[in-house]
Amino acid sequence: MNVPSTQYPHDDVLGTLELPAQVTMQQGPTSQSQQSDSKVAAPAVALAPAVAVVNPFADPTALGLFGLAIGCASLLPLAFGVKAAFTPDAIRMTAWFCLLFGAGCQFLAGMMSFANKNGLGGTLLTTFSFNWVMNWWGLSEVAAGRPTNESVVLAVDCTFLVIFLVMTVAFGFFSKLLFAFLVDIVVLYGLRIARATLHLPSLGLPIALATVALMGISLYIAFSLVLANAAGRVILPIGAPLWKPTVAPGATPPSH
Repeated sequence: MNVPSTQYPHDDVLGTLELPAQVTMQQGPTSQSQQSDSKVAAPAVALAPAVAVVNPFADPTALGLFGLAIGCASLLPLAFGVKAAFTPDAIRMTAWFCLLFGAGCQFLAGMMSFANKNGLGGTLLTTFSFNWVMNWWGLSEVAAGRPTNESVVLAVDCTFLVIFLVMTVAFGFFSKLLFAFLVDIVVLYGLRIARATLHLPSLGLPIALATVALMGISLYIAFSLVLANAAGRVILPIGAPLWKPTVAPGATPPSH
């Protein structure tokens, strides 16, 4: 943006949007001598008036992260092998939590991020939301006695791993904690792929622990956002960028 901007602690974390400061320009009455002077010495370049840019929605990142954390929590009994969680009724309940919170909250947050011109955050939240829809469908099929095809799941997991590797690098330009958040997702998918290809059921515990870490990081970032929004200052820091983008002199930074 070329207009003056003010960065607030509660701005969009998944893409770091800037809220332009509102500039009010007032002009009082001018005397006849001032008018004549302005005709003689007119400026060579007219300054464009500052335009305030207002996002249509508040930052939806916390909503998406809360939904992600609740979806992860619903999977923990299955991940840790709790026997009561493997009944058809319990699996169906888990499936609905995945659909409503894991998928629903992230999809809504992703659409609102796109509306706020936050392409990076919108892409991550929306893509991940559809993965949670597949979690809902897969668990529903298992509850009905119809296991999903492992080869298809493995192919999709490999594709997700490549996607999240690149997204991890992208989010390193915004925050060290966001980078760690994506690294945990990459590790989670790597473990899933290793368990499927190497036939190692023992990797179930590391997968469960990675899920706990994902839930914890999601909650911390969401808490940081809501507390900063309420207090008007950063209470729970999320860390400086891991690396900074290179912008040519005089160039406008890319919109995220």
